[in-house]
Amino acid sequence: MSMVHGTTSTVDEDVPLPGFRFHPTDEELVGFYLRRKVDNKPLTIELIKEIDIYKYDPSDLPKTGMMGENELYFFCRRGRKYRNSVRPNRVTESGFWKATGIDKPVFSVEGGEAIGLKKTLVYYRGSGGKGTKTDWMMHEFRLPNPTMTAQDAVSSLKVLLKGLHSLRFDRNL
Repeated sequence: MSMVHGTTSTVDEDVPLPGFRFHPTDEELVGFYLRRKVDNKPLTIELIKEIDIYKYDPSDLPKTGMMGENELYFFCRRGRKYRNSVRPNRVTESGFWKATGIDKPVFSVEGGEAIGLKKTLVYYRGSGGKGTKTDWMMHEFRLPNPTMTAQDAVSSLKVLLKGLHSLRFDRNL
């Protein structure tokens, strides 16, 4: 423990903060957290960790992203499926994330303009075409920047497990 300006701080990053609730809106995820990440403006406390989410099956994701009973938050760089393509690679060791529907705009409450995009994905166990749908669902948030390459793009991911008795769905769905 060290004293810094009359306060104490520890290196216990994995200690849960009593009474802390992290339930950002879609606008807050895109306009504040993702925007700061892309602009390289870190926060004092790292609430959302950056990992390669596609190296994990959903049940094996690090619990450091847990911000509620059934919600995990991560930043992830978008990999490419093919070298010269912008198509993202969403394959894990034993399955894949499949997009459902179209990208939905995330609007700023203040200005009313679209500040980002939200994509909903569902996890399938198995290979493409023969996969079995699971209860894992993910929202991928990204900035609408057409000049950014897929490799440089950073996404904010919110992973949800549906079907549990205490599940709270995102209020912006």
